[in-house]
Amino acid sequence: MEAQGFKKQDDFRDPVVKRVVQKFRERSDAGFLKYGTTLHEERTTKMKGLLKYIIDIQEELMDAILYLQTAQEEIKDQLDETKT
Repeated sequence: MEAQGFKKQDDFRDPVVKRVVQKFRERSDAGFLKYGTTLHEERTTKMKGLLKYIIDIQEELMDAILYLQTAQEEIKDQLDETKT
């Protein structure tokens, strides 16, 4: 049974969701081009163990915190510039 408002797999009720899904597709394509495999294949063929996935997640989250800090500093700098 289809959810109300959905006609097919690529039909989105919310354009924000559609844009996010498109970004996931683009990221998946870029990852496949870079590594030559999918996450599913990587997991099911045991190319990488659970500990490595946890380390990857930790590193990605650390990068995200750095990006957030940099964005905050950029916003602060822009606000300071408008005050002078």
